[in-house]
Amino acid sequence: MEGYAQLQRRLMLVTLVISLCAALVAYLRFDLLVARSLLVGSCAGLLYLRLLARSVARLGGGSRQVGRFQIVVPVLLVVAAAKLPQLELLPAFLGFLLYKPALILQTVIDG
Repeated sequence: MEGYAQLQRRLMLVTLVISLCAALVAYLRFDLLVARSLLVGSCAGLLYLRLLARSVARLGGGSRQVGRFQIVVPVLLVVAAAKLPQLELLPAFLGFLLYKPALILQTVIDG
């Protein structure tokens, strides 16, 4: 279980670093609105990753299925981006997906 907790911490840290770098590039290349939307999306991605990790950790404790609460996070992100003028939908959604490069990078490093 300690190895799993360590993997979780590494994934969160790598996702955070990738998100900050992407937001900086978005700010320099586009504008503050795009960078802010990307950061909000990446925060939602981090929350999603954390909820998913917690759900997977419970699998060993008698639970037989992964929880479905984490699906609420991307739905709320899309609704918020559609309703709030301070967020743009596409950068927010791309920010949400920034946890995936961290997963791929971790797979390549561990593999």
